[in-house]
Amino acid sequence: MVDRPMVCLRLIACAFIGFLSLAGAGLEERTLAMQTNEDTISATGGDIRITPIVHASVQVEHAGKVIHIDPWSKGDYSKAKPADLILVTDIHGDHLDPAAIAKIRKPGTLIVAPAAVAAKLDGTTVLANGERKEVAGILIEAVPMYNLQRGPAAGQLYHTKGRGNGYILTLGGKRLYFSGDTECVPELKNLKNIDVAFMTMNLPYTMPPVEAAECVKAFKPKIVYPYHFRESKLEEFTSALKGQPIEVRIRNWYPAQASGGR
Repeated sequence: MVDRPMVCLRLIACAFIGFLSLAGAGLEERTLAMQTNEDTISATGGDIRITPIVHASVQVEHAGKVIHIDPWSKGDYSKAKPADLILVTDIHGDHLDPAAIAKIRKPGTLIVAPAAVAAKLDGTTVLANGERKEVAGILIEAVPMYNLQRGPAAGQLYHTKGRGNGYILTLGGKRLYFSGDTECVPELKNLKNIDVAFMTMNLPYTMPPVEAAECVKAFKPKIVYPYHFRESKLEEFTSALKGQPIEVRIRNWYPAQASGGR
């Protein structure tokens, strides 16, 4: 005679063990995903550590210095480190966010931005397109970022030439480029010796993935991170770069699907 209560108990126990196994696997996968969202790049004086935060916001660390690019309150800054240097690319709210800056600012934090941003943010060191300067012991180059054709109406552009900056940072002999909001402008195509590039793609404000890929082919960074991409189809970007000697790194820039921004 079958002991039905015992069979039921065994079935429940097996199901529970199975659930724990799946839950554990899921936790392991999530933990792995979080770990791989932080990268290290070998450089003189120690590794460069890159932590994507959200959209166009990223934390970069090297040789004891912490750099934040375009901090935005839509990101989780609970584990972010206080900044030695903050770079702001443009005046739009997903790039210039005084509340986010306040979260990571400490006594002695230096801020670099174009004049249009400095007019809205006290204590800013101004860097214009094409200028280069050492700030906080880090060489910074300001690269033009602008639209060639896309804008809110005929004869208007979302980003006018000269208002915003992309940036090149030299850290431990490596050159890291952050595009900011731009189309594939000539100054971008003519970049040289870029080790790591962070490339925007987000219509209608910047450019589509295929156009961004063609731009990347022109200046040939060793590593490229798509960022500031929203709902863009990243597979179009990666597909367009197949066969190129360029490592494409896809990371989670939208952990909570932040809303707003360009």
